[in-house]
Formats: sequence, C-alpha cells, structure tokens
Amino acid sequence: MPALQSAIDSALVAARAAADKLATDIVIIDVSEQLVITDCFVLCSGANELQVRGIVNAIEEALHVAGEKRLRKEGASEATWILIDYGDIVVHVQLAEERIHYALERLWKDCPLIELPSSINTER
Repeated sequence: MPALQSAIDSALVAARAAADKLATDIVIIDVSEQLVITDCFVLCSGANELQVRGIVNAIEEALHVAGEKRLRKEGASEATWILIDYGDIVVHVQLAEERIHYALERLWKDCPLIELPSSINTER
C-alpha cells in the first residue's frame, strides 16, 4: 500500500520549508511498503552545521503550523545529521558529506520517489 496522502502532504510541507532555507538535494522516498513505522522519508542537505540547524528549525515550524506533532528529534547537538520523527514521516537533514557517506538513497533505492512540485526548488 502506498504512502497515505496525509503523509505525502506533510512531507511536501517539510520539503518546501527546507527549500526555503536553501537545502539541497531534497527528495521524498515512499518507504511505506518496506517499513510499518513510517510512510515517507524526507532527505535534504545543508552546507554547514548552522544551515542544518536553520533547515531543521524551518521544518519544525512549518509542520507545527500544519498541525503535526514531533515525536522525537535526534542529533541536534552535533548538527551533522538531525533526524526528526513525526510518525508518518521522518525527516533527515544532513551535512552534504554525511549524506554521501551514509547514502540513504542507495539503501532505499527499491522504494519509489515522490515527485516534488516545480515550486520546490531542490537544486542550487
């Protein structure tokens, strides 16, 4: 069963907030067929720890306004890879070098990508 539309909508809110803070390589992966604990992963990169924190803050604010409740957040003290769990979606904001090293896209390559609207600029 594909991701719930509500999860996709929340993932798009997170992606748009990340793009507004100049995050790069934004992708949404539908992991609902592989995991029972979440529907979508949102992945994006920041150039440095300060930008990673700024992206995370923008995502949290946008999802709060959209009525989503954060379940947990990990990695905030290091700010090289911050994970934010909202239940139906899990957001990963990573430094570009962490993103390359851990290659989450490769790990989940069998899962479909959710197309981002053209209004979300994912390439900088």
